[in-house]
Amino acid sequence: MPIHKELLRHATERPDKPAVVIDGRSLSYGELHSRARAIYRFIQALPRSNHRSFDLPGVEKLVGLSLGNHIGFAEYFVAATALPNACAVIDPMMPAERIERIVDRLAPDVLVVDDDASRSAEIGRRFGIPVIVAGAEPFDLTAKTGDLPVDAGGIFLIGFTSGTTAEPKAYYRSREQWRRSLDRGRLVFELHHAPPTLCPGALAHGLALYALVEALDAGATFHTVGKWEPGAVARILSSEKIERLVAVPTHIAGIARAWAGAPMASLRDVLTAGAKLNLNEVESMRRLFPKARIREYYGASEIGFMTVSTLVGGETDFPIDRVGQAYPGVEISIRDPEENDVGADVPGTIFVNSDLIADGYLWGDDGQAFRVTPAGATVGDLGEIDANGMLRVIGRAGGMMISGGNNVYPAEVESALKTCPGVEDAVVFGLPDAYYGQRIVAVVSGEATDTKILADHCASRLARFKIPREFHHIGAWPMTSSGKIARGQVEASVISGDGLVLRLSA
Repeated sequence: MPIHKELLRHATERPDKPAVVIDGRSLSYGELHSRARAIYRFIQALPRSNHRSFDLPGVEKLVGLSLGNHIGFAEYFVAATALPNACAVIDPMMPAERIERIVDRLAPDVLVVDDDASRSAEIGRRFGIPVIVAGAEPFDLTAKTGDLPVDAGGIFLIGFTSGTTAEPKAYYRSREQWRRSLDRGRLVFELHHAPPTLCPGALAHGLALYALVEALDAGATFHTVGKWEPGAVARILSSEKIERLVAVPTHIAGIARAWAGAPMASLRDVLTAGAKLNLNEVESMRRLFPKARIREYYGASEIGFMTVSTLVGGETDFPIDRVGQAYPGVEISIRDPEENDVGADVPGTIFVNSDLIADGYLWGDDGQAFRVTPAGATVGDLGEIDANGMLRVIGRAGGMMISGGNNVYPAEVESALKTCPGVEDAVVFGLPDAYYGQRIVAVVSGEATDTKILADHCASRLARFKIPREFHHIGAWPMTSSGKIARGQVEASVISGDGLVLRLSA
């Protein structure tokens, strides 16, 4: 991990300060560092796997971490990312077949799990990989051992994103990339005073994992929960004097619905990512967190930060329909299919030039999303940029609908629906239609259930051909383990009529 030097400093200067708190269990900086050292020595003594089918330059031991939000996550991650090791963070909530494909191809030297009866543990044993259960280690975690390497470069992290096929894509990151990102983020997000931070997302996903590392780098106390439950998260926010919240918008909406108490005045910063905030969500946050600065960033696991915006609490509040200006050290351009720069106020593919871009994929590069060309790097998102450098994200090229011969992007329709009074959230997609080719279907949550009001609201903001021709209502969204709406499940429910969604009559 690129923060071992800072972690040693925090453990030396403030060993009793809580580093990580999960469901009331606390791990101090001193404990985190000493336990990570013992785990590191254990990893170094393991025999190296001879089944790996790819080369990781400079990596001696590869640790698979399939722990979930466990109190031992931080200490194993610290040990597993110290030179010359690298860590592959595997979401234990993924389908078993995906975990199996990952473990089979990675052939890690050890697999760390939270339950000996878990799917990950069973898969690891089946492939002959040593399995360690966090909290039941067969070695002495109190033993005095040598220090962790603190100044190092090279690969330290392997992450996974979904592709256009069932094969999970594996990308890798270097310590230098994250060190640069952390140094800039400490200034951009003003972390010098180490604000107590809460991120309720899954540590196996980029948002929460980065928030954890960012907090440890700054010497802050990082709070999370073992399992997402909005009422429990709201109680932590109200009682633990949390100053900074990092979450996806759906998590914040859940907190707002679950909390009936007084506004949380101790919160100073809210940072969101993963989906564009809408006006209703911002207003809800202003009521719930009256003294908080509200910011969002746009980025991708493979590219890192692209833009950052301040919607509330800045010297100048950014437009709600934009995702902000380029992150420090990042250049953004909008390009046509031939990768020519199209300039301002013209839609096209978003390209990025920066020193925060991932090295590439170990496997799974389908050529449909992340790619690096002489023009820069892109994940296939479409957008436009104005003369002030403000970026608007239109959607992902692969998600485009063609209705009546017109190109329609779900994100644009969803953004319009989310500004309608009574709409909490919206998902839009296309279904086959004999006349239109694809008819635009919208699923909304909240009190708004009148299709005429919904359609008229869209008509006031969108071209006629972009207005949904079919509306459905949902009481509770199915969620992925990263806290995002499970869009595929919503679409499948509309098609199957399984009762999860209710079609609204015209």
